[in-house]
Amino acid sequence: MQRIMILVIATLFLSHLHAQTKRPLELADLFRMQRVSEPAVSPDGKWVAFTLTTPDVSANRNFSDLWIISTEGSTPRQLTTDPASDRHAVWSPDGRWIAFESSRSGDSQIWLMKPDGSEQKQLTFISTGASTPLWSPDGAMIAFVSDVFPENSAHPYAISDSLNRNRLDELKNGKVKAKIITQLYYRNWDTWIDGKRQHVFVQGIEGGDPVNITPIMRDGVPRSMTFNSGVEFAFSPDSKEIAHTASTMKTREEAWTTNYDIWLVPLDGKPPRQITTNAAADGHPRYSPDGKYIAYRAQSRPGFEADRWQLMLFDRATSTTKSLTANFDSHIDEFVWGLDSKTIYFAAEEKGSKPIWSVTIAGNDVKKVFEKAANNSLNVTSTSIVFSHVSAIRPAELYSVGLDGSNLKKITGVNDGLFTTLDIPEPESIWFKGAGGTNVQSWIFKPPKMVENTKYPLVYLVHGGPQGAWMNSWSYRWNPALWAAQGYIVMAPNPRGSSGFGQKFMDEISGDWAGKVYVDLMRGLDYACKLPYVDSTNKAAAGASYGGYMINWFQGNCPQRFNALITHDGVYNFFSMYGTTEEVWFDEWDHGGTPWDNPKGYEKFSPHTYAKNFKTPHLVIHGAKDYRVPETEAFQLFTTLQRRGIPSKFLYFPDENHWVLKPANSKLWHETVFDWLKTYLHIGDAKE
Repeated sequence: MQRIMILVIATLFLSHLHAQTKRPLELADLFRMQRVSEPAVSPDGKWVAFTLTTPDVSANRNFSDLWIISTEGSTPRQLTTDPASDRHAVWSPDGRWIAFESSRSGDSQIWLMKPDGSEQKQLTFISTGASTPLWSPDGAMIAFVSDVFPENSAHPYAISDSLNRNRLDELKNGKVKAKIITQLYYRNWDTWIDGKRQHVFVQGIEGGDPVNITPIMRDGVPRSMTFNSGVEFAFSPDSKEIAHTASTMKTREEAWTTNYDIWLVPLDGKPPRQITTNAAADGHPRYSPDGKYIAYRAQSRPGFEADRWQLMLFDRATSTTKSLTANFDSHIDEFVWGLDSKTIYFAAEEKGSKPIWSVTIAGNDVKKVFEKAANNSLNVTSTSIVFSHVSAIRPAELYSVGLDGSNLKKITGVNDGLFTTLDIPEPESIWFKGAGGTNVQSWIFKPPKMVENTKYPLVYLVHGGPQGAWMNSWSYRWNPALWAAQGYIVMAPNPRGSSGFGQKFMDEISGDWAGKVYVDLMRGLDYACKLPYVDSTNKAAAGASYGGYMINWFQGNCPQRFNALITHDGVYNFFSMYGTTEEVWFDEWDHGGTPWDNPKGYEKFSPHTYAKNFKTPHLVIHGAKDYRVPETEAFQLFTTLQRRGIPSKFLYFPDENHWVLKPANSKLWHETVFDWLKTYLHIGDAKE
């Protein structure tokens, strides 16, 4: 008994000592962390395959491999070791095989392997690449997406694939690199489309040529990531049909309309059938396990990408449709059917978190299953939900919870060792009064080991979207906890337009990009400046995308309030933004039409019209491959700052898009940002 007591005391002492030696989060830790994603549960519910990504700063790339672990929790086992990218595991219905994407043969193709990692073999050899594999329920086929030249799709596969290969070779190796463009939607996000369309194919497991089941001149699944939830097609339970999301409009109209519909394609060659006629977006079809229904997401307002996504139910016998979440005031993100075909589980935001919810096919009986922090990548077994769980102080790990929300279990802990050494304070959720007396939520992050009666510099973060939110979630791009660890108080508010606070709250930013939301932000700043531990004379603001736009607005409308500003990929001139972005429906909705029909709608809140007021030191960051907010926005802003004689710096990435994804680039991004803040906020001058 005495020995046991001694061991207990020693353990408590060592735990206390270890807690005392914890250190603040540092930039290098972001690249020490392994990144868990894409869980896929085996048909028997006993195993989960997942993607594990390891950043390599020296190689300036991320390495992704597939791993497997018991859903009860055990030591994970690595399945793939190729230096190429392996990801997106999908189990065969009998559990004997795992299909996955791999670039090991030069481009993305579908590969197969046994669940122990053996017998790895390439399944597809299509010249235009293959992605997002999906097994048919009978195990005989795999469907996938390939980016083809649609004019060749009328030919037999061997001919069409040869023609596609020749066209790709011409684009890559031809002496002339000029592009002749005849219509809109000629590039998307960070890629030139070059006349290609994303089509759905079906490949037999036993061999043979893949069959293009969407040989249309349009995309067979949405190209826009706004309307593509990841896998926009599904097999019927009898493997005789595929439902997919496609546009009914002419390809050039995809640039200014948001109308996508659900189509059913019989695999016996019969004509496809359109089952939705909603003028707004429909998508993400999923058959119930018993085959009676197709669930999908739908918006109501054409042209509005941030309209509320409802969960819809299509009855295959009666061809009738109803909303299951008409009374649920949040966006349906991802969803998955329960095995009983009576319940659907989904993720949806709520006031800075993303709980897991359920609803039955009766409809409008939404219940919260699990509410802590943020959750996604849902998989359902007969007794549990396996999912990815993340918070503002921990990156993603895999968990399971009972279908009723009980029996929470942690499955993976790939970063547990590192996090036992880190001191990362939990953020505080606060509320303040915004425009019109509306309650506005915000997160406040504090540095570890704060000194009592000391005031700290403030960094004010504005999120993107604008229909987005600062969540109780982890990020490797904008991580408020890491910023706070530099010695700042970080405030991350969710003003008008933020998601998870009801559709009305989101709608109130449309056509009003610097109206109520600007008042919200200024009142949030006032709130922060009154906190006893904030030095109100020593503060900076930073943001990306819409957040970058708002930083540019701050520069012209309240430059005296900040010591320094940071804009990442921010809109500067609404007129030039309209003419260079790839999805103009966004600007047309938010500014009340086109620039020639409503020029005042573009001029009213455009930061460039206030350039004469600029005076605050400003760091500008942009990626050349950002086609959503093109680089010309940054060029104009930096030119103006320089011409005005304002201290400014431009960090330009020729190889990044709207995000900074490569590890060495991310390292430089953070170092440049933190150096800029140190230059103007003077952390060492914290006041008592």
